[in-house]
Amino acid sequence: MSCGERDLPLPAPVLATLKAFRALQAEERLALGEAYVVSGYVVVHESGEAFTVKQLRRRAYRLIKLFGLRRVRLYDARSSCFTFLVDNGVPDHVLARWAGHTNVQTTKKWYAKPNVEDLRGAATTWDGLHGNAPEEQG
Repeated sequence: MSCGERDLPLPAPVLATLKAFRALQAEERLALGEAYVVSGYVVVHESGEAFTVKQLRRRAYRLIKLFGLRRVRLYDARSSCFTFLVDNGVPDHVLARWAGHTNVQTTKKWYAKPNVEDLRGAATTWDGLHGNAPEEQG
């Protein structure tokens, strides 16, 4: 599927959802006829007009609340997704391509964030500074 100026293979659940959404949009377009606006965006109003960033954010936060999820800034979710890919061994150049970056360092700098588990090895190393035997970190 094309995303901006690059093609991305999508995970099966995402692709299925987008196909269902496209079918819904086709029905809405038929129902509105010439009044339907072909904006070229994926997420649009029933009339085909694109949502503003503010409208998208409000809708996302409503869904987060509805599902009882911890509220995070939406752009932070992008970072979490890339950190997940890093933690699961996806190569840097592939991460950069997904992010739409030409420089791998940009992707790593802004989106690949170590978590507490990633830091445990460093804590064990620090234990050795004073000659203490490494202990299990709690």
